[in-house]
Amino acid sequence: MRRPLGLALALGVAGLPAAHGYTVGITAGTRALFLQVGAGTMTGSNFSNNATPGNNSTVNTASVTVPGAQLGSGTAQAMTTNSTVTASPWDGFAFCTTPATTGQVYVGGFYRVPGTSGAAATLSVSTPASLTNANGDTLAFSSIAWTSSGNSDTTPTIPSGAFTGGAQTLLSVTRNTWFESCLAFRYLNTQLVPAGTFTGRATFTLTTP
Repeated sequence: MRRPLGLALALGVAGLPAAHGYTVGITAGTRALFLQVGAGTMTGSNFSNNATPGNNSTVNTASVTVPGAQLGSGTAQAMTTNSTVTASPWDGFAFCTTPATTGQVYVGGFYRVPGTSGAAATLSVSTPASLTNANGDTLAFSSIAWTSSGNSDTTPTIPSGAFTGGAQTLLSVTRNTWFESCLAFRYLNTQLVPAGTFTGRATFTLTTP
């Protein structure tokens, strides 16, 4: 199952519940896989109340405009997102904090099988080597990192990290388990680059054994 997230950087001289810690066991049942990155679809309240997950084609974005005076300064620039998801589809808990101000993008889902044995599913993300602008200039995807958190989640489920410009494993998802984290992206801003809007796409994938 794949869900993309668009990322953009605008660079220029002139302006650029307690212990909610979140994996939780779910009831064994018909083999199923669900992944939500940003916006998602859950029909009938929450999954813990027997709601039904559905497909959602929305591709949310994370972006930042770096002021000219800050270009290449080494001061990381927080990215914002057009995702508005704060509530967990699992139980409706306000898991992410105001994406408009924190830039947090919800990432969560589940892996379910009929029995209690079997290997885990794998959550991974894949990016191209670089983001590019209209002139063909490039910026390494590894210049974008994220901080993972979640309200009342003392140990983030998906570890904090940075893109590698390739495929990377994020999490092993045990059978009959729901998982979720809120990822806040930032541009590391360690080099001078040409002006322009650099874009690229990160694709999150949940794969069953």
